[in-house]
Amino acid sequence: MTLRPDSTFSLVSPSIHTDKFSDGTPLKLGVMASGSGSNFEAVAQAIENKQLNAQIQVLIYNNPTAKAAVRAANRGIEAVLLNHREYKNREILDQKIVQTLRQYDVEWIILAGWMRVVTSVLIDAFPNKIINIHPSLLPSFKGINAVEQALESGVKITGCTAHLVCLEVDSGPILMQAAVPILLDDTAETLHARIQVQEHRILPQAIALAAQKYSQIVSKE
Repeated sequence: MTLRPDSTFSLVSPSIHTDKFSDGTPLKLGVMASGSGSNFEAVAQAIENKQLNAQIQVLIYNNPTAKAAVRAANRGIEAVLLNHREYKNREILDQKIVQTLRQYDVEWIILAGWMRVVTSVLIDAFPNKIINIHPSLLPSFKGINAVEQALESGVKITGCTAHLVCLEVDSGPILMQAAVPILLDDTAETLHARIQVQEHRILPQAIALAAQKYSQIVSKE
């Protein structure tokens, strides 16, 4: 396959909808974000456009200045600040996160730009129900500064990955990916902006896909 400089492609079908396999009950999502909240907005928009049968129960954010909280307020969605600086360690923070998510009756967790490593406290409370979006084609360029890593490596294609979360960072089962070519004059900012376009496209689809796979597994038990 030859890619034009402005082209992208998804590695999974782009037309997955929860209403094709569910009983019609919306998925109850808890979104966690640390920054601008553009992926939070993409999920909310997909729900509004009826591309994803879900509802966002709560947004949890850890940065007091995160614009994600403003986006939530504009949509009338509850937002809860859990500032990581106020907790002694990650486990104690995650205990509070679990408590908050359960308070809002959350079923699925979406890490939409959550810039903190989660612990077994959160993972064990929501097994196989935590989804992360990462700005690389995993397993390449794990961890922070994934866009910069791609540029420095000299690869010609990078992208984004939606995956289930496990204890090892950026290593859970892959749900969906989209590739983004690296242009000769790309900077970290320009490349990241194009990757984000694809993150916004595949994250709602990956949520639907994960729910579909989970439903199929449960039905066989």
